[in-house]
Amino acid sequence: MRAPIGDFDHATPAPECLDQLTGPVADAVRHWQGAVPAEQIVYVDTRPEWADTSVFLEHYGQELLEQSANCVVVAGKRGGEATLAACVVLSGTRVDVNGAVRRQLGARKASFAPMDTATGETGMEYGGITPIGLPGDWPVLVDSAVVDLPYVLVGSGRRRGKLLVPGKAFAELPNAVVLEGLGV
Repeated sequence: MRAPIGDFDHATPAPECLDQLTGPVADAVRHWQGAVPAEQIVYVDTRPEWADTSVFLEHYGQELLEQSANCVVVAGKRGGEATLAACVVLSGTRVDVNGAVRRQLGARKASFAPMDTATGETGMEYGGITPIGLPGDWPVLVDSAVVDLPYVLVGSGRRRGKLLVPGKAFAELPNAVVLEGLGV
């Protein structure tokens, strides 16, 4: 199969390669619901040492910057309570943690979660965290620019491989909230 975006050697509908995904991501694909069929989520095999955005673009093409998103884990704190959430923004932007995230979570303070918290709570590898397969009670904050794209390249749960996901599918994720200006 040919990938809907980018030029990758191997592209496979995600339901056909669940063994390439981490447990939580494979479970989410296996039990996928929504208007976008799971078969439209495509797994592309990529080298793990090229997982970080700048290096990835060097090897797979700068044009993917406009079609890729990062998923980061944040922690909002208020009154001794912490809320973990995921933020999905285009790779060329950064998450407005102290503005949009803090307000949306109703937190006094918000910050990026430590790496061991992000990986431990998601069951995913650092550098490959994806919004597909996150803990069911987490808010998933998605920048509206991500939802507007026909396809978006995002992590697969591992440093090896990426998912190509129709943008509108991000709005259908459990606990998804689409926000204007989340990525600045």
